[in-house]
Order: sequence, then structure tokens, then C-alpha cells
Amino acid sequence: MNAPGYRPPDLSLVGATHVARYEETDGEVGHEWNGTHILLLTTTGRKTGRPRTSALIYGRDGADYLVVASAGGASKHPAWYLNLRANPEAEIRIKAERVRVTAHTAAEAERPRLWALATQYWPNYDVYQTRTSRVIPLVVLSPS
Repeated sequence: MNAPGYRPPDLSLVGATHVARYEETDGEVGHEWNGTHILLLTTTGRKTGRPRTSALIYGRDGADYLVVASAGGASKHPAWYLNLRANPEAEIRIKAERVRVTAHTAAEAERPRLWALATQYWPNYDVYQTRTSRVIPLVVLSPS
């Protein structure tokens, strides 16, 4: 059962398919998704050392990009977040533009303001937080 305020997203474009279509079309397919925007985040696999790309909802805070490690409220952090903790240097792609970034998890003092921004562009984050006992990390990606 879904919590009040939850908007079930259209999941016809997710995961590896979402990444592939975004890459093939420079984001013409995949940048707009369920009324919000998607970027591609490429991290370095903490175990393999290989590039790993994920399609993620994002917002902005000045020059920074914001992504949320919600995994839909799963009990464990998503792999991309664990990769960023191991190596905060990454690349994002917004449509055809590629930007090198350095990641940090929002500090306790900045988190409430940034969480309010994140829930403006994806209100389901509040619902996801009710599904898990972990504090869902909010990640700031700063252009390097």
C-alpha cells in the first residue's frame, strides 16, 4: 500500500535501459522523466575499478547538483552512493554535456534546506524516507 502523497512513477524507462536510451539520444529520451529531470552519474566501482553509470533524478543548488541515495526507500544504500563514498570524483552527464564533479554527502547542518529542495522536484523522497530506518543520504555534486 502506498503512503499518502505518493505518486507512482511510470517505470517503463528505468535502469540500464534508461541509461542506454539517454546515451543514444544525448538525453532527448530520458532527461525528462515523470515530470522531473534525470542526469547520468558515472562513478568508479569500489570493487572493480570500472566505470558504473546510473540514471538519477537531480536538482540544483546554485552551481551544485543534488541527487538523493533513496533507492526507493530500500534498507541499503544504492551501489552508486557506496562508490562515491569510496571515491568522490565522478562525472555527470546532462543531455550531451559532461561535467566532472566531486561528491559529498550533505552535512547535518545543510541537509534540511537541501532536503526541502529535493522534495520540491521529487515529493516521493519524503515517502521513501518513511520506508526505511536509514537516513537517506542527500549528495551534493560540485563541479571540479
